[in-house]
Amino acid sequence: MKIKNLIFLAIAASIACSSPRQNVMKTLSEASRKGKFLFAHQDGLSYGKYWTVKDVLNDPVNRSDVKDACGSFPAIAGFDLGGIELGDSANLDSVSFEFMRRAAKKHIERGGLVTISWHMRNPLTEGTTWDVSSNRVVESVLEGGENHQKFMEWLGRGVEFLKSMEGIPIIFRPWHENTADWFWWGSPYCNPEQFRALWALTYEAFKEVDNLIWAFSPTGKCGEEEYMKFYAGDDMVDIVGFDLYQSGFNPDSVEKYIELMQSALEMVSKIAKERGKLYCVAETGLEGVPDLQWWTGTLLKALEGYNPCYVLVWRNAWERPEHYYAPFKDSHDSEDFRSFIASGRVQMLDE
Repeated sequence: MKIKNLIFLAIAASIACSSPRQNVMKTLSEASRKGKFLFAHQDGLSYGKYWTVKDVLNDPVNRSDVKDACGSFPAIAGFDLGGIELGDSANLDSVSFEFMRRAAKKHIERGGLVTISWHMRNPLTEGTTWDVSSNRVVESVLEGGENHQKFMEWLGRGVEFLKSMEGIPIIFRPWHENTADWFWWGSPYCNPEQFRALWALTYEAFKEVDNLIWAFSPTGKCGEEEYMKFYAGDDMVDIVGFDLYQSGFNPDSVEKYIELMQSALEMVSKIAKERGKLYCVAETGLEGVPDLQWWTGTLLKALEGYNPCYVLVWRNAWERPEHYYAPFKDSHDSEDFRSFIASGRVQMLDE
C-alpha cells in the first residue's frame, strides 16, 4: 500500500475516533492558534432588540440581531438554564426550554457551537440568583447541609435537560462571577473550600451528560491568587476565562476597560499556558453600545496581543430597550461591527 494511502487512513481513523467534544476543543484551539476568536452572543437566537420568538415549536430559528446587522450568525450561541431547577417551562428571561433545545441543536447543525450558563435560584430562600441575604447558601447545599437533597434534585433537572440535547457538545459555565458579591455563590458568602466543593458536586452530578466542556469564569477584576483559590482543579476545568464589562462611556471608562481587559487576559493566558487549557472572554460588552467605534476602537484594542478562543457579548433584551450589547439591523454601531468582523480576528458562523 502506498505511503500516502496509509497517511490518509491514519487521518481518517483519527477523525472517526474523535468525539464531538474533542472536535469542539480542536475548533477552539485552532482559532486561537491562528490569532482568531469565535464571536458569541447570549440569547441571540431567542430574541433581539425588537423581536422575540413566540411560536416555540415551529419557529425556524433563522433570525438573530447580529445576522440582521452583518449577514452571519455568531459562531457561538449562548443560553441560560435559570429556572430549569424549579421545573419551569421557560427560563428567567422567558426563553422556552423546548425552544432552547431546538435552537441549540439547529445552531450545531449549521456548524456553530453552544455555551450554557446557569443563573440558579437561591436554594435556601428560593429567592432569585441575586438574593444574597444569607451567607449560608453554599454551606446548606453541600453534603450534610439541610438543602443538599433539594439541591441534588435541582441539579438533576439540569442534567435531564442537557441529556435531552442528545449528546451535542456544550460549553457549560456554571457558578460564574464567583469572585464578586452579587450571586449567592459569590466569594463573600462562601470560602474557597466550599466553592470548590460546590463545583465538584456539580461536576460529579453532570458526569452522565455526554460532551460537556467545562468553563470557569470569575470576574476579570480579581488577581491570580484569588482566581486560583477558587479553581476546582485541572480535571474539572477545560477552559479558563473571566467576565468583564465596560462600565459607562467616557474617555476614562474606555481606558480603564482596556487596562482591566489586558490585565485579565494576561492572567488567564498565563494560567492556560501553565495548565494546558484554552482561555476565553466568557462575558463582556458595553450596555447600549453608545460608542460608535466600540468594536474596533475599544474591544479589538483590549484584545491586542492575546488569543482567547472565544469572546461572548451579553444579550439584546427585547423587553428592556436600553439593555443590549450586540448590533442589530441599522443600529448605529453596525458599520463598525462589520469592520470588526473584517479585521481578520473574528470568526463568525459562516467561517
